[in-house]
Amino acid sequence: MRAIFVLIKCEMGQAYHVARAAADSIDQLSELYSISGPYDLLGKFYLEPEQDIGHFVTERVQALPGVKDTHTLITFNAFLAGPKV
Repeated sequence: MRAIFVLIKCEMGQAYHVARAAADSIDQLSELYSISGPYDLLGKFYLEPEQDIGHFVTERVQALPGVKDTHTLITFNAFLAGPKV
């Protein structure tokens, strides 16, 4: 599995509706946060290695009612923090 992050810009007043629709309909969604700035939501999705990222984003995320724009970040490696002493 590989992680991608998608910044989602919503139509005015639709962020919570988009978040609910994403949580209810996208199995690959791991986490979804409301955020500040030019985008309204940040989603973390886990895709199978052979799954096409472009098709996933355009057909599953951008197709949600109320989504105005997206920006996709593709990840390479995860670096985890160890115990703090």
